[in-house]
Amino acid sequence: MKSRRTFIKATVLSAALASIGLTSLGAHAADTIKVGILHSLSGTMAISETALKETALMTIEEINKAGGVLGKKLEPVVVDPASNWPLFAEKARQLLTKDKVDVTFGCWTSVSRKSVLPVYKELNGLLFYPVQYEGEELEKNVFYTGAAPNQQAIPAVEYLMSKDGGEAKRFVLLGTDYVYPRTTNKILRAFLKSKGVAEADIMEEYTPFGHSDYQTIIAKIKKFASEGKKTAVVSTINGDSNVPFYKELGNAGLKATDVPVVAFSVGEEELRGVDTKPLVGHLAAWNYFQSLKNGENSKFIKMYKDWAVKQKLPNASTVVTNDPMEATYIGIHMWKQAVEKAKSTDVDKVIAAMAGQTFKAPSGFEVKMDEKNHHLHKPVFIGEVKADGQFNVVWKTPGPVKAQPWSPFIAGNDKKKDEPEGK
Repeated sequence: MKSRRTFIKATVLSAALASIGLTSLGAHAADTIKVGILHSLSGTMAISETALKETALMTIEEINKAGGVLGKKLEPVVVDPASNWPLFAEKARQLLTKDKVDVTFGCWTSVSRKSVLPVYKELNGLLFYPVQYEGEELEKNVFYTGAAPNQQAIPAVEYLMSKDGGEAKRFVLLGTDYVYPRTTNKILRAFLKSKGVAEADIMEEYTPFGHSDYQTIIAKIKKFASEGKKTAVVSTINGDSNVPFYKELGNAGLKATDVPVVAFSVGEEELRGVDTKPLVGHLAAWNYFQSLKNGENSKFIKMYKDWAVKQKLPNASTVVTNDPMEATYIGIHMWKQAVEKAKSTDVDKVIAAMAGQTFKAPSGFEVKMDEKNHHLHKPVFIGEVKADGQFNVVWKTPGPVKAQPWSPFIAGNDKKKDEPEGK
């Protein structure tokens, strides 16, 4: 009788647990590997980050179709930190403690990355960060698959100063007011001074996130450019502010032949919302463009276009690929390779196995994760905006460039180690 009561109790408990979805947790956790996706799907950064979420989901599906990782399917866990920097840290903690993800792919702005960093260090999580940034950071728990300043900002300004780039003598450093533009511009100021550019020939301006009225700033740029020397604008504007900035540039008649703008956070995705005809000839510096012609890129573009149609994404017929999407794709594949090399998703084992990983990237180059400094060796391209919103590559490096996380243009960096502390 007692055993029958026990059996009935156990059956009732199982049914109750099943009704709230708890009985399968153990089995579910065992047969999948959970992957966190931490990108703003609302707010000012959604214009840039939504496509990275889609790229991550597409790549996970591609890997699952090919058999998964260590014989297990990848299970994405998507959260929306909504362009809210403190919320990024909360969502990161949720992914690591509640959802128990083995790895996270996410963040765009440096302020969001700085917000989550203490969480990944405290809980020994693993973050892959896919966007160009200001450097001045080297963390055990992060792999940086976007560009450091020597793989984007410095080559872009060198190009502007060259004969092919128009021999600029005056520079407007224009950015959104947060850590990435301010630190990048600190590096660029020091670089320009090392090249003999006078203080009076550098103008620096910042606007808040979501800023939309660029009339006054464009008028200041016009005045600055009218003072005799060839002038160029270096833009570190981020997010949806790029749309009104470029619209005002067109309205003011500032053509690329007069005052070229080179952007570090504007790619094919951001230009989808802009009439690009007045912007023809303006520049962007990246490690990848959709317009690159090679077999790997053709596959990548087709895969994303097919994904957009299948998922019924908004404007599926006009979707584009861009640099941070490529960096996301590379990061997920490299993580997979490292897990298979380590035969484990254990963070410390995967970190060790990431050293020296290579991948044939959509850029057409084989990129490599540095053996020590957690950054990719990547090619650099400078492209001119075309009327269709794509880019015509006007300059490129012969091959991949090793990242310098600690810029030599910031005093004291020569004493810093080219690998994470405590690794």
